[in-house]
Amino acid sequence: MKNLKSQSSLLTLILFFSLMFLNGQTQKGHSNNSKFKQLYDQFADPNKYHNASGSPGVEYFQQKVDYVMDLELDDENSRLYGEEIITYTNNSPDRLPYLWIQLDQNIRKKDAPALEKNGSSNSATLRPSSFVSNYINEPFDGGFIIDWVKDKDGNPLPYQINQTMMRIDLTKAIEPGSSYVFQIKWWYNINDHVEKRGRSGFEFFEEDGNKAYVIAQFFPRLCVYNDVEGWQNYQFWGNGEFALEFGDYEVNITVPSDHIVEATGSLLNPKDVLNKEEYKRFIASENNFEEPILIVNQEEAIAKESLFSKKKNIWKYYAKNVRDFGFASSRKFIWERQAVQVGSQKVMAVSIYPKEGNPLWEEYSTKAVIQTLKTYSKFTFDYPYPKAVSVHAKNQGMEYPMICWNYGRPDENGNYSDRTKFGMISVIIHEVGHNFFPMIVNSYERQWGWMDEGLDTFVQYLTEQEFGETYPEAIPGLSKYPSRRGNPQNIVPYMAGDQDFISPIMSNPENVYQLGPNAYAKPATALNILRETVMGREAFDYAFKTYSKRWMFKHPTPEDFFRTMEDASAIDLDWFWRGWFYTTDAVDIGVKKVNKYYYSDTPDEKAKARLESFGYNLEDLPEIVFKIDNNSELYDPNVAVNNPIGNSKIIKDYLKQEQITSDKVPNYFYEIEFEKPGGLVMPLIVEYSYADGSKERVTYPVQLWRKNDASVKKIITSNKELIGVTIDPDQETADVNSDNNSWPKKESTSDFDRFKEKIKG
Repeated sequence: MKNLKSQSSLLTLILFFSLMFLNGQTQKGHSNNSKFKQLYDQFADPNKYHNASGSPGVEYFQQKVDYVMDLELDDENSRLYGEEIITYTNNSPDRLPYLWIQLDQNIRKKDAPALEKNGSSNSATLRPSSFVSNYINEPFDGGFIIDWVKDKDGNPLPYQINQTMMRIDLTKAIEPGSSYVFQIKWWYNINDHVEKRGRSGFEFFEEDGNKAYVIAQFFPRLCVYNDVEGWQNYQFWGNGEFALEFGDYEVNITVPSDHIVEATGSLLNPKDVLNKEEYKRFIASENNFEEPILIVNQEEAIAKESLFSKKKNIWKYYAKNVRDFGFASSRKFIWERQAVQVGSQKVMAVSIYPKEGNPLWEEYSTKAVIQTLKTYSKFTFDYPYPKAVSVHAKNQGMEYPMICWNYGRPDENGNYSDRTKFGMISVIIHEVGHNFFPMIVNSYERQWGWMDEGLDTFVQYLTEQEFGETYPEAIPGLSKYPSRRGNPQNIVPYMAGDQDFISPIMSNPENVYQLGPNAYAKPATALNILRETVMGREAFDYAFKTYSKRWMFKHPTPEDFFRTMEDASAIDLDWFWRGWFYTTDAVDIGVKKVNKYYYSDTPDEKAKARLESFGYNLEDLPEIVFKIDNNSELYDPNVAVNNPIGNSKIIKDYLKQEQITSDKVPNYFYEIEFEKPGGLVMPLIVEYSYADGSKERVTYPVQLWRKNDASVKKIITSNKELIGVTIDPDQETADVNSDNNSWPKKESTSDFDRFKEKIKG
């Protein structure tokens, strides 16, 4: 038998060298196009600021910016006035001769270039309000009016405004390690965020003549200066969100005395702005962990709707180590608070909403806030801020430190559908979840939208599933929460769509056609697949938490995330990042063919031809056996059944020589070829079905594709007859084509037949 082994090896070598020198010509070379090559050509080189493990380097730095602001909300004219004192601390190794300020409200100036960034055409359908807005009304003008910019001593500072950015020229450069103090005074017209759209603004309630304000991007604020780009210099065009520095905020907000205000940070003077009963409830809520306490109930909020007080209150807030500030104000607000324990810290879960939000909001808003704080903290780090506030705002979903705006409104009779209910719960989870990404893990949203939206949507999916388990009464008749994003099958229509309208995840959010699937759904799905199918929950969860903790209150890059996930798990994932994040390839893996075979001492015509092509005669290989599969002219189905060694005297003699009994030989041999028409490599998940009714699940590692990107073969031996092969039986890889996932091939039902079945009867 040693002779048989040596001659078989010789035959393999002959075949190998014959292919190398085919036709006696040197073939044209090619570059390394393997889907498994390292991402060195895509990643920025590690350095002293961002090291190769994905953690902050030994000389990592970031700037600190502190704000003291006095604001006044002019409810009658829908304007916001403000003055701020800014302390900028230069922790970089560089001298800074000027400062760049973000003026995001300038996107709402009537001549803003952002208003003309897209093409336009006549719409076949139009609402009357849109017709008036597009063709009759004067365009809204809501940009910043800068009254002055001064240094700490009141001396004017020269400045230059460039669209949504303002450069302040300093008389002396800010040295490394030093601070600079300056002042700005400004105002702007507040937009109607329902009619004019926008991330902040007011909603006007015609029935009672009131407005509810959700105010953000309302103050001139510093751009980021870092080791990656220097000054953040990408203008605000509308989709790419905000790059911001951390700092401490002292903010005094003057509003009508009948308004309720919630904001980023802790309220310093509740006794001054609340009546006795409201203050009593406010204090009681601090230690109430059982259910929300209504600081202002619906009856009281309705009573305030007709007051329109001319008096003023000043609400004073302080927030430490936050990257932004937002606030909400209205006399219409119902206000509820509940304490929740997160790690060693007590956190206030807060909801404010007008009566128009009930009965939906009083039932689910604070529950969604609490679930978000618990689940996100479990998968990342304990929530470090003193509160999280959910504010009801029609058609809105937007996030700021400790406060966010959320949609979801019943009809005028208080009725709502499951779609409205789950939409509201999901948006609250998503927006409160943004406290973790990017309010604390402070990624560069203006450039990499997926780093906050995608990571947040992924943990949102985990939170929604836990919400369904915590509150089963919220999902009657369902086995689990109906998450819109995160489930692999939900991303299939997008990934199988028109490639002309699909961009890689690693694209700027301004430059993609379908921002929702690109920055939210696809990265969330990719991470879910990575957790459930590629890495496993234990390895993934440890690595994801490591990334989250490493970059708390810091500015990570995409490479920091990718490298940390590998560094903390010992799993090389370059193939995954390359495919899912840097390309628009899709998953499509199928069963190409299944061959049953046995071994014979006699070669078929194909084997004879192969031997002759290598210059061999059969007599030269006396101990060679030959595979006879169901494509061979010698194939005998009667021999193949329960007899994979067929009539091979050579094998039988060898078994006898080695004292191996025939019952040790499997009854069936199969060669299965799997194909991969799709571009993405993925682990191959296969379910084998047998004639006795049993099934076997096997997961082949993704490395199976490393030497042949088109197809691979696997040998299956069994004592049971194989009757079925199914790829990805639980639909966990986002395979875009299920027609080739089975053997024997299942007949797919046409769309028309499915439609007929649906309306049958």
